[in-house]
Amino acid sequence: MKINLKYIIAGGQRNYKIMASALIILGVSSCTKNFEKYNTNPNALSVNQTIAILPTAFGPLEQAIYSNYQVAQNLSADAYSGYMMSPDPFRGGINNLNYALVDGWNQAGFNDQYNLVMGPVSKIAATGARTKAPDLWAVALLIRVEAMDRVTDRFGPIPYSKAGTAITSISYDDQKTVYQQFFSQIDTAANNLQAYIAANPGKKPLAGSDLIFNGDYTKWLKFANSLRLRLAMRIVKADAATAQQQAEKAMSAVGGLLTTPADDAAIAQSGGRSNDLWVVTDPYDDNRMGASFQSYLTGYNDPRLPVYCKPATDALFAGQYIGIRIGSNILSRPDYDTYASLNTATTFTQTAPQLIMTAAEMWFLKAEAALRGWAGAGDAQTNYETGIGTSMQQWGVSAGSYISNTVSKPGAYTDPKNNVNNSPALSSITIKWDPLAGNEQKLERIITQKWLAIFPDGQEAWADYRRTGYPKLFTVVNNNSNNTIDTQIQIRRLPFPTSEYNNNGAAVKNALTLLGGADNGGTRLWWDVNKANF
Repeated sequence: MKINLKYIIAGGQRNYKIMASALIILGVSSCTKNFEKYNTNPNALSVNQTIAILPTAFGPLEQAIYSNYQVAQNLSADAYSGYMMSPDPFRGGINNLNYALVDGWNQAGFNDQYNLVMGPVSKIAATGARTKAPDLWAVALLIRVEAMDRVTDRFGPIPYSKAGTAITSISYDDQKTVYQQFFSQIDTAANNLQAYIAANPGKKPLAGSDLIFNGDYTKWLKFANSLRLRLAMRIVKADAATAQQQAEKAMSAVGGLLTTPADDAAIAQSGGRSNDLWVVTDPYDDNRMGASFQSYLTGYNDPRLPVYCKPATDALFAGQYIGIRIGSNILSRPDYDTYASLNTATTFTQTAPQLIMTAAEMWFLKAEAALRGWAGAGDAQTNYETGIGTSMQQWGVSAGSYISNTVSKPGAYTDPKNNVNNSPALSSITIKWDPLAGNEQKLERIITQKWLAIFPDGQEAWADYRRTGYPKLFTVVNNNSNNTIDTQIQIRRLPFPTSEYNNNGAAVKNALTLLGGADNGGTRLWWDVNKANF
């Protein structure tokens, strides 16, 4: 069955709900048919036989991290992070990209992870994997934490500890509790993996089924430690003591962190699936370079620019890297279709693996940890420069004199077709590390280079922006939020989907108490604390 996602987006909520249901049914029934067959006939196989076929569930689990990518991430976080913008005036130009938040889009970023990750992982638990196959359970837990962190960081409180325990009225956990559970589950995963690696050196039960590390548990252990460090830094302004404790634990953990590009976590394409960025950029033609991304890449003369993006094709400015500012008033697709785009020719190709975490990110996390004086972090400048070098190596370019550049700064934005969208540069931060600078300027430098390195993960970049205020991003030109989102502060979250109000209403109302504010895009999450970084 062919699913026309562009039709879903254009048709709005009603069409999307119908087709999302079809996607869920297709994804579960076809991709995990062996595993699902067992679960519909529990007497057919013994526990040990079930464990033996369990690996068939892991590829679909991993791919589900990016389920319904366009509506779940590209038309929200990828744009809110400053990376990308669409030339398509979806829904008459009133949509997420100018803060008129579309329920039919946002529900994909909420519901899919429950249907395609939480549900299957619960079934994995039901097979007895916790005790019979603790190594497989470890990987399942890490996939669940990675997927569900994306949900809680979009919406705030979510059903987590009680998910799957009832058909209706599933209670929400506050975000602090969700994060505590994340850390506990990473503990279990890391301990299981350490024990398995020690007892079975070189053995790879998931080889051929694991689309991320091909069953290499030493890399999964690095991923567990790295995921801990990422989540620890996320909560530093809300719970500094736990953040430091978890980060120091990650940096001293057995197995280490992702260190070189060979360690990077990326989901290989399988089963006819295509790279999502290729899909939305090439055949859909719905994705372009963001103006903020242009500002920094061109201002710094960054050698990754032609790897990340391809220049405009418009006759007025062909060959130039000119992106689209978020919230621009786009009346028709041809107006902005010819602006700079992502490089789908050699980088984000149809079969390119989809990155979920890189070694470069870890070096920048360690740079920030060092800035905060945390044990085991090393030297901030060394980590910062290693992060830049690791990213350049990852993308196959030479850093040259980039790290020693004291002159280049982010550039102003000029829209060749509408000067209403123009803006001066918002930052004067340079590249070279300055040991005499204050912590705030050092942090801006770290997060700015981290932002350039972790592209194209708009979800993680948007979270960093909300937490730190960096990099400094162009604001939305047209704000259609009905005053629920401050243009200068920018969007902080997505509202809970209407389906939750319809099916889990009492719990959602309680979740608003946990959220501590109105259910709109202007309310801050628990870790998004409105205070200084230091």
